[in-house]
Amino acid sequence: MLLVIDVGNSNIAIGIFDHETLLEHWRLGTDVGKTTDEFGILFQELLVFSQVRREQIRGIVIASVVPPLLYPLAGLARKYFGIEPLVVEPGIKTGMTIHLDNPREVGADRIVNAVAGYEKYQTALIVIDFGTATTFDFVSSSGAFEGGVISPGLMISAEALFQHASKLPRVELVRPRTILGKNTITAMQAGIVLGYAGLVDALIRGLKAEIQESYPQEPVPKVIATGGLVELIARECPAIEVVDEHLTLDGLRIVYRRNREPGKAKTGPA
Repeated sequence: MLLVIDVGNSNIAIGIFDHETLLEHWRLGTDVGKTTDEFGILFQELLVFSQVRREQIRGIVIASVVPPLLYPLAGLARKYFGIEPLVVEPGIKTGMTIHLDNPREVGADRIVNAVAGYEKYQTALIVIDFGTATTFDFVSSSGAFEGGVISPGLMISAEALFQHASKLPRVELVRPRTILGKNTITAMQAGIVLGYAGLVDALIRGLKAEIQESYPQEPVPKVIATGGLVELIARECPAIEVVDEHLTLDGLRIVYRRNREPGKAKTGPA
């Protein structure tokens, strides 16, 4: 079995795969103060809950956009599982060419999403990940990472409003029944949820138009979305064609296969 760990700024997504089947998955809050031993206790509890024995884990892959957590999680793999983890970083095989000014600066999560999306759908894609930041990435029909957009995420946008407008309350992030709010709470929900959906739709339209102009040989990209808040926003955005909740975990599995499993590695820049 394979243990995959995706460390984001707000959440840590964890999955256990048996070959290509995702057996278990969890989403935990990111805590940069956690030690190797604290992670060891936590992961042991998750394994017990899922009825997986520690010795059944034969591989571990980690992607992190939070550098302070890479050391304790790699330590977890070595100390508690006796496994040298694969870390998604520049230099590993992804099978994907990256056409950026500085390929080394692109986040590991964006790359594994692109890898998974292209392997699954085999066409030009706009891959959206709703996380602490919301990213929109274009993958060409030949499987090259061509760049994208990074915008403030829904939660941090809402948090900025809560913190800097002292008379406005914290509200539940749900779709209001009407756009025209008759009270402060529904007015805020309309602005946050539906306003953010408008941002997403506008960026999708803009990206499609620019791709058509700059890459005339490309088909209209398929729009797929993932991330912790994907369900809330996707239902308000008709342009999102596929919601793939576990895209990042699948991408980690694919990258691990290309680097560690005999006969599975594909050459290509990281």
